[in-house]
Amino acid sequence: MSKTSRYSWRHLSAELQRRRVYPVIAAYAVVAFILLQIGEITFAPLGLPNWAMVTLIAVAIAGFPVVIVVAWIFDITPAGVRRTRSLVQEEDRPSIAVLPFVDMSPDKDQGYFCEGVAEEILNALTKIPQLSVAARSSSFQYSAGSGDVRRIGDELGVRAILEGSVRKSENRIRVTAQLVKSSDGYHLWSKTYDEELKDVFAIQDEIATNIANALLETLKPRERVSIQTTSTTDVSAYEYYLRGRQFFKRFRKKDIEYAMLMFREAINIDPEFALAWAGYADCHSFMVMYVDPRPDCRGEASEASKRALELNPNLAEARASRGLACLVCEEFDDAETEFRIAIDLNPNLFEAYYYYARTQFHQGDMEAAARLFAKAAEVDPADYQSRCLRAQILRGEGRLEEAKKEAQEAIIVVEKHVKWHPDDARAFYLGAGSLVVLGDIERAKRWLHRATEIAPEDSIVLYNVACNLATLGEKDKALEYLERAAEQGAVSAAWMRNDEDLASLREDRRYKALLARLDDDTAQGDTE
Repeated sequence: MSKTSRYSWRHLSAELQRRRVYPVIAAYAVVAFILLQIGEITFAPLGLPNWAMVTLIAVAIAGFPVVIVVAWIFDITPAGVRRTRSLVQEEDRPSIAVLPFVDMSPDKDQGYFCEGVAEEILNALTKIPQLSVAARSSSFQYSAGSGDVRRIGDELGVRAILEGSVRKSENRIRVTAQLVKSSDGYHLWSKTYDEELKDVFAIQDEIATNIANALLETLKPRERVSIQTTSTTDVSAYEYYLRGRQFFKRFRKKDIEYAMLMFREAINIDPEFALAWAGYADCHSFMVMYVDPRPDCRGEASEASKRALELNPNLAEARASRGLACLVCEEFDDAETEFRIAIDLNPNLFEAYYYYARTQFHQGDMEAAARLFAKAAEVDPADYQSRCLRAQILRGEGRLEEAKKEAQEAIIVVEKHVKWHPDDARAFYLGAGSLVVLGDIERAKRWLHRATEIAPEDSIVLYNVACNLATLGEKDKALEYLERAAEQGAVSAAWMRNDEDLASLREDRRYKALLARLDDDTAQGDTE
């Protein structure tokens, strides 16, 4: 179909209907008619001049094209007012959301495995440039069979939805997958696989390939290779890896420690499992950032990330992992290089943008950090972290109106997230920061309290609660929490210096003493 033919009257009518322009026109016509009738009845008795009625008619007529333009550009969705997607863009670039697969196993205890299968397929599809894939945190808010595919497709802005189920029993696995057109529920492709468990990797690859073939006219040989879903052939290693990733995403100290054990076990089973090495490196990097800044922990992060790259230099996740390790080792130029390569390999990799932003923040380049956090939020609209952190940066830079707008959007995302994850302490303390930006202090305090209820001894939580208390002017409480966090090794001196949330503490004697002690610990550690 040519570009010109797309703008035929038939397509224009379909586009007007899709963008809900017709109902808006009808509503405007009714309201305008009522107002004109009221004017005709009341203007003369009120003694208004004739030109008043003429003006009202002129305004009603002039408003007509304005209403059409606004209805064309914007749409009201359950997530708020959004810019309406272009049909031409949608036709040019197919889009898909992968929902978590349903656990059909006898004991219903394979949720992590079912979710992992779906996520591996999702990750494979993100490597195809011509395909727009909804981010994991967006699509995994739903479940297969949980709702009308048309509603889900509209809320996520995708044309197709992949849903399915997994039944895992001993050494057998049954996977059912179906690709559905979100506009009308029409099945584009479906298949059931009943194989040995060891064939799960081949099943994932075949599903990803079939989906790509169903949505795209052509798939380049390089792309066929790139969508291979995993870097191991050992099912046991794969299961440990999936469990590790499940723990890692919870972002609490004990969960990161559990994740580290799972990734380590996966590596013990398959020493050439690149993704497991990357996950293992990320765990150590997180420990350096929030818990254990000792050189040996940094060394583990660095060596594990190097090993992941040695095994697969074209793995975007490995590049991002290496970049994060370079960040915690304060090798900033190398970190930036690795993040750029990761983005080139997979432009849809959220972690690459997110950690790149944190790298810029660490160096004090707030403008670049804000820009990269915005890109991370664009890649994954359901991620609350990037929006909350960007709002804080904008406030620190004095860009208050931009900060408030970002904070409002962040709160919408956080509220939706905690409905599905009510035990996510990080969502509450980062969300509290956005509430502070908006001036909703009492609610911010309630969210901070909720975070400490969920994880009262977690060092990561303690530091971030301290930051929020500092912005609220509660200096003594902030310093108390900051010192408690530092006792557990959860505070980076470099990060503290650039953290605008702590600006009110800069001249405080206790703050200066804590910063000096952290500097001494870092210097001593570097010489050991």
